Amino acid sequence: MTIVCGWRAPFRNEDVNALHAAAFGSDPEDWWGRVNRHSLGWVCAHESGRLAGFVNVAWDGGAHAFLLDTVVADHLRRGGLGRELVAVAARGARAAGCAWLHVDFEERLRPFYLGACGFGSTAAGLIALRSTVDDEEQPPGSSSSVMDRP
Repeated sequence: MTIVCGWRAPFRNEDVNALHAAAFGSDPEDWWGRVNRHSLGWVCAHESGRLAGFVNVAWDGGAHAFLLDTVVADHLRRGGLGRELVAVAARGARAAGCAWLHVDFEERLRPFYLGACGFGSTAAGLIALRSTVDDEEQPPGSSSSVMDRP
């Protein structure tokens, strides 16, 4: 079995949508069409011509790249393919001029990202934007505030 990983390798939208949906339990309806405009690049892994792994690299237009949605087909997990996807993504981001590659992850993935992939631990913050009661009270797209200064 030969698996080929490539930076910005071609793929069919329906294949990446299906792979993403299977891994993350999301609706396969055009996931990639919604997120690709923020992408610096991506890495595809193909096994015998079929998409078997994928990772997206978003960026801020400058020095910071962000690893998102690393996914490997079920039958290939725990064999090093995820690590290879991340390594190719890091090389691609570096070649594009980025100085930093960020990733956030669920605690259960700590050994993978910090151990196998070589990420360092860093202080970071996170606001859960979809878990507050206020979400239901504000219509989408509305956000304003007033601040009085002394």
